[in-house]
Amino acid sequence: MFRVMSRFLSHATNRIDSKGRVSVPAAFRSVLAQRNIQELYCFQDFVFPAISIGGSDLLERFERQIASEDPFSPESNRMSLLVHGGGVFMKLDAEGRLLVTNFVRDFTGITDEVAFVGRADHFQLWQPEAFLAAQAIAREGRRPIGGRPG
Repeated sequence: MFRVMSRFLSHATNRIDSKGRVSVPAAFRSVLAQRNIQELYCFQDFVFPAISIGGSDLLERFERQIASEDPFSPESNRMSLLVHGGGVFMKLDAEGRLLVTNFVRDFTGITDEVAFVGRADHFQLWQPEAFLAAQAIAREGRRPIGGRPG
């Protein structure tokens, strides 16, 4: 029996409206609905200039990792600073839009467009040119034999 897995895949770029809202791509909204995610956990990514977004399971995964460490260790404290201090909860409005707040803009450099990027169990918000540049760097050295040159 074939089982359909709900994953955030691909990427799409949408414009921010005059009220600071952006429509989440339908494919991503579908995954949120399949996973019954109502409240979005959003945090400043640890590596990229992006906001990572998932459900409470994403936050719980980080909290399990933090709890497995000595609560007074530098590593546990650094992780909590990133996971809790760099995170907020958000909700989609009735039309499936997110408000692009200063929390998002200041960390990512997003101005008038948002690149939505699938990351399997979560998705990210990127400034579109920054996403394309990061993707090009990730692709370097991974071209197949006989593939097109960079």
